[in-house]
Amino acid sequence: MNIRHLLTEKVHAAMIAAGLPEDTNPAVSISARAQFGDYQANGVMGAAKKLKTNPRELAQKVVDNLQLDGIAKQVELAGPGFINIHLDQQWLANQLEAASGDDKLSVSQATEPKTVVVDYSAPNLAKEMHVGHLRSTIIGDAVVRALEFRGEHVIRQNHMGDWGTQFGMLLAHLSDKLAGNEVAETALADLENFYREAKVRFDNEDGFADRARDYVVKLQGGDADCLALWQQFIDISIHHSEEIYDKLNVTLTRNDIMGESAYNEDLPKVIDELVAKNIAVEDQGAKVVFIEEMANKAGEPSVFIVQKSGGGYLYATTDLSACRYRAGQLGADRIIIFTDARQSLHFKQVEITARKAGFLPETTAYDHCPFGMMMGDDGKPFKTRSGGTVKLAELLDEAISRAEQLMAEKIADFSEAERKDIARKVGIGAVKFADLSKNRTSDYIFNWKTMLSFEGATAPYLQYAYTRVQSLFKKAGINATSIEQNMLIDAPQEKALAVKLLQFEEVLDQVIADCTPNLLCSYLYELASLYMSFYEACPILKEDVDDAVKLSRLRLCDVVARTLKQGLDLLGIDVMDRM
Repeated sequence: MNIRHLLTEKVHAAMIAAGLPEDTNPAVSISARAQFGDYQANGVMGAAKKLKTNPRELAQKVVDNLQLDGIAKQVELAGPGFINIHLDQQWLANQLEAASGDDKLSVSQATEPKTVVVDYSAPNLAKEMHVGHLRSTIIGDAVVRALEFRGEHVIRQNHMGDWGTQFGMLLAHLSDKLAGNEVAETALADLENFYREAKVRFDNEDGFADRARDYVVKLQGGDADCLALWQQFIDISIHHSEEIYDKLNVTLTRNDIMGESAYNEDLPKVIDELVAKNIAVEDQGAKVVFIEEMANKAGEPSVFIVQKSGGGYLYATTDLSACRYRAGQLGADRIIIFTDARQSLHFKQVEITARKAGFLPETTAYDHCPFGMMMGDDGKPFKTRSGGTVKLAELLDEAISRAEQLMAEKIADFSEAERKDIARKVGIGAVKFADLSKNRTSDYIFNWKTMLSFEGATAPYLQYAYTRVQSLFKKAGINATSIEQNMLIDAPQEKALAVKLLQFEEVLDQVIADCTPNLLCSYLYELASLYMSFYEACPILKEDVDDAVKLSRLRLCDVVARTLKQGLDLLGIDVMDRM
């Protein structure tokens, strides 16, 4: 259930009954302070200004028509026309009881599922994944998980770089390795080193650059031997990515790959259509789209090159073809693309051109979701000490190693296998949460000490909150599913926790609409903090606690644990029963 949507409908109906225009926005929001209620409706002030009437008198008319029987225990006017809504505790208890017996925690499912195509991760198969791929991969995966949890039809598109002129250089180098009886898997065990070797030969070795260009021609011409060599290279490179996805607990698979090469046959058709519709014109031998909508202050249109003067294609051409495929073949209602902010201009040009050409109908939403960079303590892009690019595999291995050291200091009675499993969950979770908890569009500072802390908004803190609930049930000797006691929401801490639990769907809707997993991170931290306050203020297993109260509070704890677990799962972070 989305409480805000429910209250918005009720307040809007009361506004219409009070004589306000149909398009009046109720402006319902969560109250910043408990004394002002659980929710506020602030739309009357704006409406009163338009109608040139007294806002408080108008708000009173709305309150007189507001039907919240059984939902709110009190509705009050405040200030010049704020409407404060205090939710009824019995109603909250009833909603929580329903959530406690539902696998989806009473999160409503899409009645008419939309087809959402999500383009994320997108590594270059000529190189190993590095830290620059982390944000696209995990932000995209969190949004995908949230969409699927709400019942939408999601199609993942991993737009891998598996084509281009650099592959001529790489294939020439690989063919020489194979000719020297080296096994392809061994030769490509370290992609970065392999790429470096090929580049050195391309720059310095007589005749190698010409061979590399010949391979490009053969590859683009569909030469069978060359394609077989290319496929061998791609398969091994994809395996590198799969290992990263598995370690990161990301849902991308080989079946989700839609590499740049998949659009090859369509690229000439894209150019032909753009020219036929007078969208692209020839300029200095190249095919160019001049975008008037993005003209600069001098009135000069934005220049978008879609074909090189030599006839070669660019990312622009491939992305236009991708638009047509996703909207036309996949039937996308919404397309979401995650890349770093440096590509914002490019994707704006793609969208404008694709819509003009009819590749992207107005009925298909097109959301490019840019993100900021991961920075080191020096405020510069995160690098190795020697200034090189940090491999993602090495970063994740270090996270697990650091978590294992941390666990060794805190855990004495766990087996080696348990300790390693917990270290993996804590280490990977810490890296992911530290990234996902930041505003998507902001740069952030990478800091091991902060992300592995058991205090503050971190994965270890939330994982620990979950284990505290599990240990509580173990101590009580009670299975959560066996509790039949109705919930009793009485203490202020119980009510605060109940309201927060029932805001889960509201948060997910915001995450999905704006592609902002940080809102879910904030929600889970606030939930865990409220649980700690509840745990301190509301005794559960003490002997003088009435059985009905004890069982009610245990049931409330179970909903907290299940919400934490589900929320972290949507972020791709595992929990454990003890740590």
